[in-house]
Amino acid sequence: MLKVKKNADKAWVTFTYVPANEEKTVEITGSWSDWSKEKMKQKKNGDFYITKILPVGQIYEFKYLIDGSIWENEADALEVQNSFGSANSAIEV
Repeated sequence: MLKVKKNADKAWVTFTYVPANEEKTVEITGSWSDWSKEKMKQKKNGDFYITKILPVGQIYEFKYLIDGSIWENEADALEVQNSFGSANSAIEV
């Protein structure tokens, strides 16, 4: 789930991953950080989330890494092909 709040030249983007099973950890990796992994926080209801402040007017690609081994895309985002023959999630802010 994605939530975007824009203010002038910045956007606060909250990424929320709703687990389907009993996932222990979720990390996000994206083009805004040269694909560095960032651990997402877990809410009491089990959802994982992180908020990023990003410059507007750009498209950002990203993926979720579940329990250190399973890559997933965001259901609410566009999908774009990557150089590995699979797809990344994408959001324009």
